[in-house]
Amino acid sequence: MRVFVTGASGWIGSAVVPELIGAGHQVVGLARSDASADALTTAGADVVRGTLDDLDVLRGAAADSDGVVHLAFKHDIAFSGDFKGAGEADRRAVEVIGEALAGSGRPFTIASGTPAIPGRVATERDGHDPDHAAAARGNAQHVRAVTAELTLSLAARGVRSSVVRLAPTNHGEGDNGFVPALIGIAREKGVSAYIGDGTNRWSAAHRLDSAHLFRLALEKAPAGSTLHAVAEEGVPVRDIAEVIGRRLGLPVRSVPAAESGAHFTWLAGPFADNRAASSALTRELLGWRPLQPGLVEDLEQGHYFK
Repeated sequence: MRVFVTGASGWIGSAVVPELIGAGHQVVGLARSDASADALTTAGADVVRGTLDDLDVLRGAAADSDGVVHLAFKHDIAFSGDFKGAGEADRRAVEVIGEALAGSGRPFTIASGTPAIPGRVATERDGHDPDHAAAARGNAQHVRAVTAELTLSLAARGVRSSVVRLAPTNHGEGDNGFVPALIGIAREKGVSAYIGDGTNRWSAAHRLDSAHLFRLALEKAPAGSTLHAVAEEGVPVRDIAEVIGRRLGLPVRSVPAAESGAHFTWLAGPFADNRAASSALTRELLGWRPLQPGLVEDLEQGHYFK
């Protein structure tokens, strides 16, 4: 297939592109900078210049493709507090791509996040109720949930749409997400901490395993599928803190919930969440089998601490 990929030079996209090319697909990546364009060319992809705001560019590239993988997101404005603006830009992009693909039966898959379900493990069936969608409009962790529902609704318009929900941490060498932020806080504070008893859990996946799932979704996911890129159902956050402490030679201790904001700043909320999730339905549906190291094993390899 000729596959149009937004966010093609990002953390997940830069793994998805070689995954697709290695399977024989032709990739056309959206690039908003010279650096992104150069990276895509080096990886063997074609380039179309533009951003999520260039709706005519998105429409044309989608119309010229055999399928679309949408990974781009305005993380910069979302994490500055403009969740609404980031979500609206995402919605507009999905709308124009959906219009270009409508009635064609072509695949369209986007990235979202696994839902936090209090008291139990989240499954692919969770997170589709109206209450969850409403909460997403003001929640950084779920800001793409409304767009995900829009994407799934395209199945009724003749698009083979699917949503790949990513775990809180997609780890691997070069990661600049939650785990490196935790390591930075530990270095700054002189202690590797966790909140409360540290038994809340984060699901996890290596980014190469997640990239493989995006390819499978593009190639064969049924229309309207929700998929979980979850290799490990739940890693206790205390285990993460203990590895960080051991690798940095720092003490490991609990921080009371009331003090977590001062210690972890913006990470206090995510680090306190229970983000355990299952991928059993995804594995059964598509035969996805994660092969890369788990989160703790990846941390123990040392590249996070260089």
